[in-house]
Amino acid sequence: MTMPPNSSNGIPVSIRSLRKSFGHQEVLKGLEFEIRSGEVFVLMGPSGSGKSVFLRHLIGLESPDSGEIRIGNELATAEGVGDRFRLAMVFQSGGLLNSLTVAENVGLMLTEHRLKSPDEIQKIVADRLALVRLGPEVAGKLPSELSGGMRKRVAIARALVSDPQLILYDEPTSELDPMVALTIGREILKLNRRTGATSVVVTHDRDLAFGIADRIAFLVNGHLVAIGTPDEIRAMRHPVLEEFLAADFKRSTDDDSR
Repeated sequence: MTMPPNSSNGIPVSIRSLRKSFGHQEVLKGLEFEIRSGEVFVLMGPSGSGKSVFLRHLIGLESPDSGEIRIGNELATAEGVGDRFRLAMVFQSGGLLNSLTVAENVGLMLTEHRLKSPDEIQKIVADRLALVRLGPEVAGKLPSELSGGMRKRVAIARALVSDPQLILYDEPTSELDPMVALTIGREILKLNRRTGATSVVVTHDRDLAFGIADRIAFLVNGHLVAIGTPDEIRAMRHPVLEEFLAADFKRSTDDDSR
């Protein structure tokens, strides 16, 4: 199997005094932190905390009112930054096209841009599916024929086609049962270690966050209230952080007892 290049492949991300408002509502309030090259960085927080808005800035769909995000050494809003750095996004819904087979979905970018010959595309698709533990028997199926967990893995395989330096995951375990969510978490961590890509995971899933993160950042109402390793986050004494983690733990316990 041909593996994506491991390296130093990952790129750092720098956030400086990032602010964003929609009308009179300020959503991001002076965010400032670093995402290190090659790490699994998890962004957590309650609904409405600004996680999704931050992610939209990171992929260039929003521009800040003030402050900046730098990917590598370039502004995220710079023209052509996506051409100079290899970025990939795994959408919450998976974003797969139901009219295409699994193989066609995974190889879509290469096919549309005619970046490789058909034989090369077929080999790359098979390699990337194998990386997420999906075999050739899946390649000809439609996404609608797959389980939720398998669709998530196909979406990850599609993201890996570009050998990304930065992979963004938006709620990768949403709508999955706990056992399948655990499997997806393991895939994210395994791929991060194999490829060397910087991985940014936006999630509300406490088990996922503490299971895979090198570091966790916690947003509340657009403010960064905590950042650190999982052990450092657990040891922090912040009322909102403690309440969020305690409530999530109680939900998990209640689910397990049903």
